[in-house]
Amino acid sequence: MREEIEFHSRRTICRGVHLVPALDAFSGPSGTPCVILAAGFGGTFNAGLESFGEAYAAAGLHALLFDYRHFGVSDGEPRQLISISRQHQDWSAALAYARTIPGVDPDRIVLVGTSFSGGHVIEAGVRDGRVAAVISQCPMMDGWAAMLNVARYAGVGYLFRIIWEGMRDAATIVTGQAPSMVPIVGPPGSIAAMTSPDAEPGFMAIAPPDFRNEICARIGLTMGFYRPGRKTARLRCPLLVCICEKDSIAPAAAAEAAARRAGDRADVRRYPIGHFEIYTNAFDTTVEDHLAFLRKHLNRSDSGSTRQELRSDSRPQ
Repeated sequence: MREEIEFHSRRTICRGVHLVPALDAFSGPSGTPCVILAAGFGGTFNAGLESFGEAYAAAGLHALLFDYRHFGVSDGEPRQLISISRQHQDWSAALAYARTIPGVDPDRIVLVGTSFSGGHVIEAGVRDGRVAAVISQCPMMDGWAAMLNVARYAGVGYLFRIIWEGMRDAATIVTGQAPSMVPIVGPPGSIAAMTSPDAEPGFMAIAPPDFRNEICARIGLTMGFYRPGRKTARLRCPLLVCICEKDSIAPAAAAEAAARRAGDRADVRRYPIGHFEIYTNAFDTTVEDHLAFLRKHLNRSDSGSTRQELRSDSRPQ
C-alpha cells in the first residue's frame, strides 16, 4: 500500500510517500523496521529512488521517501535552494515522523542516502545516535575532494566561474532579487553543477518528467567545506557503503576513506560502474546487497539486539 505523507520541518511542510510492507518478515514485538530515503544533489524522491523503496516494502519493510524543503512536492521558498543545514533538519524531522507511524519499530529505523544525501545520512545518524543502520551509496563524502575532482576534468577556470555565480546569487539575498540559478547537470564545458561526460545523460535517465534542471547558485560557495565522511567513526550503528569505482561525481577514494574511519562497523560493496548506473544497470545487484545487509542487522525479534558487536563481511581496504 502507498500513501502520501507530510510532516513539518522547522515550520515548513515536507511531503513524500509511505510504502507499507507486503510481508511481516522483519516484524518484532515493537513493530517493523522503517527505511527512510531522500534524493541526492538537486533531486527528488521520484528520481531513481522509488524502485528502492518498493523493493524494501516487498521484502517486508516500511519505506518512507520524502523531498527536501524547496524541492519537489515539499514547500519552501525560494524553490530549488540546496541548504545543507536545512536538509539536515529535514532528516531529523523525517526521523521523528517515522517513529510515530503505526506499526513502525522506533528503534529499528534505517537511513538510506544516495549521492549528496549519502553524506547527509552520516550526519543524521551521528546526530540521532539511535538509528539501527545506515546505507550510503555512491556517496558524496568530501566536498573538497569533489571540487578538486571537478577541477581535474573541467579546469580551474570552471571553479572560478561557479564561485562567481555563487556570489551573484548570494547577493540576491541582500537585494531581494530573484535567485541566480545554474543548471544541475550540463554537457562538458558548460556552467552547471555537474558536467562530467556521464552527468547529463545519467541524471536525465532517472529524472521525472517535471524535473527542474536548475538550483540556486549559492551552494557553490559552501560545497567544498562539507565533509561528512570525516564523521563516520562517530556512528554507533552498522554502515553499508556502496561505492561506484568509476564515479566521476563523488570520488570513490573519499568513500573508501570514510568507510575505513568506521572500522568494523562498515561493510563495503564495490561496483565497476559510473555514478548514475547504480540506479539503472546495477539496480538489481545493489538492492540485493542492501537487503542482505538489512537482513543481517534487522531481522531479529529483539530490536535491542541490533546493537550487537558488529563484524564486517567486506572490510574496507
